[in-house]
Amino acid sequence: MRFSSVFGVLVLTLSLSACGESNSQHTQNQVSASASALQAHLEFLASDDLEGRDTGSRGHEIAAKYIAAEFKTLGLQPAGDDGTYFQRIKFRRSFLEENSASFTLNTGDDTVELAYPKQFITGPSAYSEHDDVEAPLVFVGYGLVSEAFELDDYAGLDVDGKIVVMATGRPEHLPSEEGAHLNSSKAKFAAERGAVGIITLHTPEREKVRPFEVSIMYQRAPSVRWLQPDGEPNVLFKNMAASAYVNTDAAEQLFVNAPVKLADIFAQLEAGEMPKGFELGVSARLQRSSRHEEITSPNVAAVLPGSDDTLQNEYVLYTAHSDHIGVTKDLSQDDHINNGAMDNASGVAVMLETARMFVESDVKPKRSIMFLSVTAEERGLLGADYFAHHPTVPLSQIVANVNLDMPVLLYDFADVIAFGSTHSTLGASVARAAGEFGIELSEDPMPEQAIFTRSDHYPFVKKGVPAVFLMTGFTSKTEGEDGGEVWGKFFAEHYHRPSDQPDLPINYEAGVTFTNINYQIGEEIANQVERPRWLPESFFSQLD
Repeated sequence: MRFSSVFGVLVLTLSLSACGESNSQHTQNQVSASASALQAHLEFLASDDLEGRDTGSRGHEIAAKYIAAEFKTLGLQPAGDDGTYFQRIKFRRSFLEENSASFTLNTGDDTVELAYPKQFITGPSAYSEHDDVEAPLVFVGYGLVSEAFELDDYAGLDVDGKIVVMATGRPEHLPSEEGAHLNSSKAKFAAERGAVGIITLHTPEREKVRPFEVSIMYQRAPSVRWLQPDGEPNVLFKNMAASAYVNTDAAEQLFVNAPVKLADIFAQLEAGEMPKGFELGVSARLQRSSRHEEITSPNVAAVLPGSDDTLQNEYVLYTAHSDHIGVTKDLSQDDHINNGAMDNASGVAVMLETARMFVESDVKPKRSIMFLSVTAEERGLLGADYFAHHPTVPLSQIVANVNLDMPVLLYDFADVIAFGSTHSTLGASVARAAGEFGIELSEDPMPEQAIFTRSDHYPFVKKGVPAVFLMTGFTSKTEGEDGGEVWGKFFAEHYHRPSDQPDLPINYEAGVTFTNINYQIGEEIANQVERPRWLPESFFSQLD
C-alpha cells in the first residue's frame, strides 16, 4: 500500500475505545478460513528467498508462479492471456540522467538559473529522451476544475502553449476522497487546456508535513509506466513535456513581475482562500534528459464460474497486490530485504484462502468470482490500472471489486473500516458481513489520508466499478490492548522496512476473521438479484 510519510505518526495520536464481541468463526455455509493456511501462504510470499518481490524481479516471478499454482490446485479457470493464468505486462522504467536537469528563468530584465536539486527537482520523462521547453508562466492557483464543487482555477486564463504554475495539494474545504481524486487529475486539467508543462510550488504548509529535503532523497528513484500492446508508454498527455517542483524560497523569483507576491499567495492558502490566477510576466526554459529500460511483470488471474445461467456472465472481482519494494540499498542496515509480510503477503494469503472457501463451499455463487493478483502496486497501482484498461473479461460485467491490501493482522481487532462503503450499496453488504462475526463497521478515523484513492481498487473506481477496501479497525477485543496503537506502531517502525517480515507477532486467528468477513462480502454480492450500484449522491458516481 502507498501511504504518506506522516501516516504512522498521525495514527499514534488517535484516541480509541474498544467495542464488539466475537461470534462464530463460520459462515452460513459452514466454510471457514484456516489459520495454518494463511500462515503458510504468508511465510512463503514474505520469505527472504523472494527478495522483497519488486516489480520485474526474479522474486516477484516466483510469487506469481506460486499464486498461479494455487489457483490451478483449486481447479479455478485461467483468466489471463492466451488461456493462461498470467497477464504479462511490459513496463518502461525511466531514469533522469545525471546533471541533465536545468531551469532557466527569464524575467525580462535578468536571467536566473535555479539550482538542481536544492531549489528545484524534476523527474524523468516516460515518453522522450530529451525535453527542452521554453514558454511563458501562468499562475493557476491549485490548478483544479470541478463542476460538482464549483471550482475552475483556469477561468479567464489562456494557458495554451504555456507552463502553468500551481500550489501543491488542494484546499482543505474539499472532502478528502473527492479532493484527492481532483488532486490526482491536475495534469489532465492542464493538458486539456493546452499547457506544455507544470511547475508545482512547495508551500510552507507542505514543508510542515513533508520537508523539501525529503523529496530530494527520492530523486534517483525511477518512474514506471505500463506499455500499450503497441509499445507506446501509457502517457496520456504527451504535450506536457516539462515539469518541476520548486522550493519555497526559490519560487519567489517566479513572482518578481507578478501583480500578487508569493507571500500573499501563501497567506491566502493558509487562510483557506482560493487565490485567483494571473499571468506571471516571466518565462522559463526547462530541460532534462531521460534514460529508458523495459521490464515485464505479470498479473495473475483466475475465475470460479457462477452457478446461475444468466448471472455467471457477471463477476465479483477480488484483488490483492503481490509486489513489494524489493531490496534496500541503505548500507546502514544489516537486513536489506523488504519482505512485505503485511504489505501485502497478508492480503494475497487472504485472497487465496477466500478462493479456497468459494471452491469448497456447499453453495456455489450465482455470479462468477474472479481472483486477480496484481503487480506494480508500489509503482503507482500500475498492474490494476493495466487490467482496468485491458481486462480479460468485459469491464461492464465486473459488478464490484473487493480489494485486499495490507490487513495489519497484529491484534484481535473488534472493528473494521471499509473505505468506499459510503459511496455505494456495498456499504450495507460490508456491515452485514462484519456483523456475522461480531465485528463492527467503523467510520474512517483518518479521512485526511484519502485511502479510498490509494490502492488497487481506485483504477476500477475510475472506470465506474463500485469498490470496497477493508482495513482492520483501531479497537481490540483484548483487554488492555489498544489496536490503534499497535496499528500505528507498525507504520512507525515496520512499514516499507525490512522488519515487515514473518517474525512479527502475527495473529493468524484474527486473519481467519478478516478472511471470513471478506468471503461473506463476496458471497452476498455474488448472490444478490441486483448488482451493486453507486449511491446517487456520491461524487464517484459522476466520474467519466
